[in-house]
Amino acid sequence: MKTRNWKYFVVLHVIFLGIWGALVEIPEKNGFPATFGYIVWALTMVPAALIALKINNWKLDNDKKSIFLGMTVGLLGASGQLVLFMVLKIAPAYLVFPILSLTPVVTILLAILFLRERTKLIGWLGIAIALIAILALSYQPAENGSVTGYLWILLTVIPLLTWGTQGYVMRFANQSMKAESIFFYMMLSSIVLAPAALYMTDFSETVNWENDGLLLSIGVQSLNAFGVLFLVYAFRYGKAIIVAPMTTALSPVLTVVISLAIYSVVPHPIIIGGIVLAIIASVLMVMAEIKTADDNEQ
Repeated sequence: MKTRNWKYFVVLHVIFLGIWGALVEIPEKNGFPATFGYIVWALTMVPAALIALKINNWKLDNDKKSIFLGMTVGLLGASGQLVLFMVLKIAPAYLVFPILSLTPVVTILLAILFLRERTKLIGWLGIAIALIAILALSYQPAENGSVTGYLWILLTVIPLLTWGTQGYVMRFANQSMKAESIFFYMMLSSIVLAPAALYMTDFSETVNWENDGLLLSIGVQSLNAFGVLFLVYAFRYGKAIIVAPMTTALSPVLTVVISLAIYSVVPHPIIIGGIVLAIIASVLMVMAEIKTADDNEQ
């Protein structure tokens, strides 16, 4: 497989994750608890992980360093995923995912603080615009009764931080581990946190186990599992410093577009401005990472 094919895996990842983000709240709206949605997601990771290991001839990096890095990457991602399901119970995807598209901010800042890396001027510009975007997205017009309070923003910050930190740790993991092994530990971590999701479930609510509940959730969560599998191969054949910001920034953009179309809503102009600024910020940070990678090669 040629190295340049990593771009195709990025495109597939963005498509799968973008569609997943727009549809992920639908099973919960049809009576299937968000916590059960997490468990279904964790289980759909299993066949994807087995496929990855099969392609890699069942070879798994199992030294102490690999286990630590792999589980750290996995737990950061899975914990953010668990909280995300909670966030989408109180806020629509078109508000949540623009904020999540800013995870490269966390990754870049951690690299600057702890690795003494430098980012380009456009990177700092992206970070500044990102802060403005978050303020705009948090705007609550008086006539808007669907999303009130700021709890959803506080909860959204959790996956923002965990996924941004995950991107930072993944840089180290990809230097010494096979991508398939990283994905295996991501799967294992998601299973480890499944009991926490079960504990958080409100069993007093009626659960819809019919086709528009369980099966719908399986279909939606499979998009995520195999979308992440495409990400694994994007990391395998591409450069992590380029792949990470591209994937974390672009799939939420697609989610926002699809989500707005599904719900046929036109947000307040200030919120629309926040969405646009978030997209601009994410693109600027991707460009900064690419330029930094090019400079490091020279």
